[in-house]
Amino acid sequence: MNARHVLVIGLLALAALFIAWFAPHPSPVAELLVFAFPPLALAMGVLRRRRTAPFWAGVLGLAWFSHGVMVAWSRPAERGFALAEVLLALVVIFAASLPGLRARFAKKKA
Repeated sequence: MNARHVLVIGLLALAALFIAWFAPHPSPVAELLVFAFPPLALAMGVLRRRRTAPFWAGVLGLAWFSHGVMVAWSRPAERGFALAEVLLALVVIFAASLPGLRARFAKKKA
């Protein structure tokens, strides 16, 4: 499994987490649009090999990581969802960054 597959799986899992987290709320439409739609759209972009989709997944991964830490710290009732968000955000960030890291630290051919 390559980094692109891991990235797509991480983004889809993150979207599923947000759907499970926010769907029981009284009016989940805005929350689902703000939280669940971006990882779904990015997963589609990665699958279609859009060049900028992994970059934006990594950028938004930083925001998802920060959101998860903030919620885990401030709302104990939602800590499980928040820590899952942190874990999935780290997966997304790592998978989005892996091709660039491999290119940067690859052995130069003489």
